[in-house]
Amino acid sequence: MRIVVLDDYQHVAGQLADWASLPDGAEVAFVHQHLTGAALRGALAGAAVVVAMRERTAFDAALLGELPDLRLLVTTGMGNAAIDLDAAARRGVVVCGTGMVEPATAELTWALLLALVKDVPRLDAGVRAGAWQQRLATSSGLGGDLAGAVLGVVGLGKLGQRVARVAQAFDMQVLAWSQHLDPDLARSLGVEPTSKDDLLARSDAVTLHLKLSDRSRATIGARELALMKPGALLVNTSRGPLVDESALLDALRSGHLGGAGLDVFDVEPLPDDHPLRTAPRTVLTPHVGYVSTTTYRRFFTDAVEDVAAWMAGSPVRVLTPQRSS
Repeated sequence: MRIVVLDDYQHVAGQLADWASLPDGAEVAFVHQHLTGAALRGALAGAAVVVAMRERTAFDAALLGELPDLRLLVTTGMGNAAIDLDAAARRGVVVCGTGMVEPATAELTWALLLALVKDVPRLDAGVRAGAWQQRLATSSGLGGDLAGAVLGVVGLGKLGQRVARVAQAFDMQVLAWSQHLDPDLARSLGVEPTSKDDLLARSDAVTLHLKLSDRSRATIGARELALMKPGALLVNTSRGPLVDESALLDALRSGHLGGAGLDVFDVEPLPDDHPLRTAPRTVLTPHVGYVSTTTYRRFFTDAVEDVAAWMAGSPVRVLTPQRSS
């Protein structure tokens, strides 16, 4: 049985789980680069099982129709907007998920925000080039402070709550908004519930923790960016399309936005010629919010368990909708 593990960029999938524990006859291939089109179809030819890394590779109805041997599709995490679950069910493909470890993305949120506030990339580059305490690219020429500043958390789910707790440890005031925010829950966490516009107008930094949907797409556009304080910061570790990239670039180039820390983008991997690569006052990471040893060990250990359970006729963590008889 051919098993293909996609998008293993760091060459670690084979080390973080016991693939050899699968029954005899299981042949596992690890793909270390992102494939699309004919190259992707070629890599998946003859595969009965595919393990997909989050939403890096889209399995729509068209691709699923070109994979006649596919019987099990495992996604890391318990949700994947890039997989057409209905199309998989129609073709008899079982889709299973894995557990998820949440702290890593919240930690990266703070890595990006701190890098922006303290201008760590510029200072690091300066020291390496022989400079010492050079003027920074801020209105004051100095690094900023978190204590006493206001953090706006857009989306107060598990990740947003974790980010809020860290903000409070930095003595920041925390505001929160989302379309379905529970004001009582926010207050119980020491967070002030407010409107979207008020959050944007009062926050020194805004961080996004929403799921991507038609409703949340472009939550931050030109109007919202204009409402933000001059010099305010924006961090997005959720999904690229939550922010209108064109409007974001305009706000950075005009100097209205003090900086952006981005782990996610409209198109991934980020194209070589993408203007964000050269945009001022940005800290960019390659969608690694969930990329940690603990998270990946959970992903791939559960993926092996998914495959073994399916081979035994008792699949676990099934995401595919039940087909009507």
